Amino acid sequence: MMPIRIPRTIVNQILSHAQSSPESEVCGLIGAAEGEPRRVYPVANAARRPDALFQMDPKEQVDAMRSIREAGQSLFAIYHSHPHAPALPSPIDLEEASYPEVLYLIVSLDTKGVLEMRGFRLREGRVEDVELEVS
Repeated sequence: MMPIRIPRTIVNQILSHAQSSPESEVCGLIGAAEGEPRRVYPVANAARRPDALFQMDPKEQVDAMRSIREAGQSLFAIYHSHPHAPALPSPIDLEEASYPEVLYLIVSLDTKGVLEMRGFRLREGRVEDVELEVS
């Protein structure tokens, strides 16, 4: 499979969002036009335990999806962070994955000095690693 290109500006926005809340998981959506990631749509984490889980705030998620459509974009990726775990899908991440056609990005803050971001396809209970290329 070919690497998926993500503009450095998009990556920087996601990493900045993750760093802004180092003790809680952050989450959001990425909209694309013509298959190219164009914009980050941060969504509040409404989970009861945001230090260990993410659950997008339903109203903000609907608003973000509406903004994506109104901008003529499509849903490209769903991202979230793991403050104290590796950048790998957890069993709950896998169980709750509802969009098999989109990319899932996970940022780990549980590293020594350098943030880690990895991409995955989550389909039918399986995890497929996706190579990312930052441009």
